[in-house]
Amino acid sequence: MRVRHLREADYRRMRWKNGGGWTTELAISPPDCAGADFDWRISIAEIESDGAFSIFPQCDRFIALLDGNGMRLDFDRAPSALLDQRRRFVPFSGDWKTHGSLLDGPVRDFNLIARRDRIRADVRHRPLVGTMVFPSDARTTWFVHLVTGRASVQHPGDAHAVASGESLLLQPDDTARNCIIDGGGELILVKLTSIGTTTANN
Repeated sequence: MRVRHLREADYRRMRWKNGGGWTTELAISPPDCAGADFDWRISIAEIESDGAFSIFPQCDRFIALLDGNGMRLDFDRAPSALLDQRRRFVPFSGDWKTHGSLLDGPVRDFNLIARRDRIRADVRHRPLVGTMVFPSDARTTWFVHLVTGRASVQHPGDAHAVASGESLLLQPDDTARNCIIDGGGELILVKLTSIGTTTANN
């Protein structure tokens, strides 16, 4: 397993075309993909006004509130969902027409989009209390975002501190080295497992 430490300078912040918010792209695979032709993308959105979400055909989406009073999601093919509990993820299809309505002021949310024919995605909010071990697996990439607190990484030949708001990208390589994270705080853990033939990870 190889470890990449992502800091604020490594993220990419972009204004929406409709002017209704910002997206900070934390990581994407492959890194040189054109447009929406990615295997997966992880981002944080700053939503300033009501509006329609972009359509991502053949993708699974997961969204969770980070800051603010929340948002109602209205879907054309499913009942509405409330995004009003912090770090509780709401899954939905990127094929659906989706409209977001702010409950009371702007929000920040965490987003995962994954191509369902290439990636099996799982995302969870977890406390970090002591040590977590991430085993090396040839088909699995982990993305770890430290929401609050501090952590340290123990990896053969690589040890460093991770601050709140920073992330770790743990990707398979030709070794069987595990990664150990120790500290205290709150994490968002994204597990991305390759299915079939996928584009190479970044």
